[in-house]
Amino acid sequence: MSRFVQDLTKAMSQGGASQFQEVIRQELELSVKKELEKILITAPSPEFEHTKKDLDGFRKLFHRFLQEKGPSVDWGKIQRPPEDSIQPYEKIKARGLPDNISSVLNKLVVVKLNGGLGTSMGCKGPKSLIGVRNENTFLDLTVQQIEHLNKTYNTDVPLVLMNSFNTDEDTKKILQKYSHCRVKIYTFNQSRYPRINKESLLPVAKDVSYSGENTEAWYPPGHGDIYASFYNSGLLDIFIGEGKEYIFVSNIDNLGATVDLYILNHLMNPPNGKPCEFVMEVTNKTRADVKGGTLTQYEGKLRLVEIAQVPKAHVDEFKSVSKFKIFNTNNLWISLAAVKRLQEQNAIDMEIIVNPKTLDGGLNVIQLETAVGAAIKSFENSLGINVPRSRFLPVKTTSDLLLVMSNLYSLNAGSLTMSEKREFPTVPLVKLGSSFTKVQDYLRRFESIPDMLELDHLTVSGDVTFGKNVSLKGTVIIIANHGDRIDIPPGAVLENKIVSGNLRILDH
Repeated sequence: MSRFVQDLTKAMSQGGASQFQEVIRQELELSVKKELEKILITAPSPEFEHTKKDLDGFRKLFHRFLQEKGPSVDWGKIQRPPEDSIQPYEKIKARGLPDNISSVLNKLVVVKLNGGLGTSMGCKGPKSLIGVRNENTFLDLTVQQIEHLNKTYNTDVPLVLMNSFNTDEDTKKILQKYSHCRVKIYTFNQSRYPRINKESLLPVAKDVSYSGENTEAWYPPGHGDIYASFYNSGLLDIFIGEGKEYIFVSNIDNLGATVDLYILNHLMNPPNGKPCEFVMEVTNKTRADVKGGTLTQYEGKLRLVEIAQVPKAHVDEFKSVSKFKIFNTNNLWISLAAVKRLQEQNAIDMEIIVNPKTLDGGLNVIQLETAVGAAIKSFENSLGINVPRSRFLPVKTTSDLLLVMSNLYSLNAGSLTMSEKREFPTVPLVKLGSSFTKVQDYLRRFESIPDMLELDHLTVSGDVTFGKNVSLKGTVIIIANHGDRIDIPPGAVLENKIVSGNLRILDH
């Protein structure tokens, strides 16, 4: 009789369902450990140590995944954060700036999350290499912003890119073009974890390679991995050794996430003398943001609650704009010394996000992820700052791309700001249909980007193209039914119009 069956029989005879589950859990951990050891053996010697760190990290995450039961938050314990724990940006800005802003800036490191691909927008390679404005990519604009800071204040703020194994090679190739810029650029890779079979919970990968059959066997485990990866890369210690104190972390596709001198000053010169280890920039929810993670008070600490953690019965309450008024922009300011301390104490606690996927062959898998902002509860004296909406300008779709390419925004030293010519500061609601999903299709459908200074709402559906110098104002809805096509003629001015049916403009 195998030891497993003996343990099982013993547990059942002692009558405990929980003991029975514990035996199953231990056996599963043992099986996963054996599978990971088999994978590790296949690592070539230069990659062995790195692969071992990745697989050890995965094992810890998997162990926690097996321990956790049910929703990770008790809804009854969720409270609104105390007034002073989320400060209005105006109050931070009112403190002004010190004379020695250069020495404050020299204690900062900018980190951009650069692990994502452009696949959702129909592009190959890293998303950061998609052109967003005047041929400039997300990465170009980021480098321009930091170079402008360094030249203006005679400082040395470095840029660090957290790549994934999906984006690392292509990103490094492109970095050569910035060699003459006044920005030191560093990269490190987030971990590479094995996807697990949804049924057996065992890794899908059979060896360390990620080509051929193994292409889909691996994944980058979410941006919560930044703490361990940054620490393991050695960069954390290098920057602390150089006297750096804070990292400003944001998504590379958030064009509003620029270095804010007022927030930095607040961190470096705290008004009450107590250093703040973690700042999360939040902003007011609109109907479009109801799914965004929100800051709450939970067991006496600030805590980020994501929609995936909310019990089903309370999802509508979570989405309520009146109860939870703010959401996380994922612009974060974090103390380097605190990251080092917590990482060495193994004390960074982030909820596990279970992300189900179906591979191309039809196999159902799950990947275990964490989110960078979820660690807020592990840091001391954390703070939320309610920032203007302009600091949250993510480009996730071609609808977002149309906004940032248009005359709604002006570009200066890599930073986009709302045009002064727009009379009201809100961003129009733009919904482009499936014919515009891929960037190359979207570009083909606009001969030039329309004038949108007076636009409130644009919906486009079906086979629609726009000629040069089109102007859109108020609410414009353009719907080409299946089989029809609508060509908006050059120079057209559409104000509060619904266009439907068939409108072809043919050359003769």
